[in-house]
Amino acid sequence: MIANTLTRFNQMFSHPDFAKLLLRLTVGGLMLFHGWHKLHSGIGGIQGMLAAHGLPSFIGYGVLLGEVVAPLLLIFGILCRLSALTLIGTMVVAWLLAGIGDTFSLSPVGAWAIESMVFFAFASLVILFQGGGKYSVVGNSAWR
Repeated sequence: MIANTLTRFNQMFSHPDFAKLLLRLTVGGLMLFHGWHKLHSGIGGIQGMLAAHGLPSFIGYGVLLGEVVAPLLLIFGILCRLSALTLIGTMVVAWLLAGIGDTFSLSPVGAWAIESMVFFAFASLVILFQGGGKYSVVGNSAWR
């Protein structure tokens, strides 16, 4: 009896494509807030960090690709694996530029200081390996 109940319960909540949609909306939506901030306030801070590391400041425009374009593509279910890879790269660069010194630190409330970067990187890694699922604005699965 318990096994049957558990089987029905598991079947009731087994919707992998819907789960992929929720993951895409979560990662893309939350990252888009970071991108909106860059669009609204500019990328001067990013360019300053790059210059401080001896890198050309024009590379800072890449943040718009990683925090605006890739999240929008994820939300709409377009090129999900490529977008996820772009987000992973964005988080690695963010960690190297802004978070590397906090890698072994806690925030004032006890959270890991770089947990948002790690969340975005690993959630994007899941999307990279699983794909975006069938819910997409494009019909051709090659573009998902």
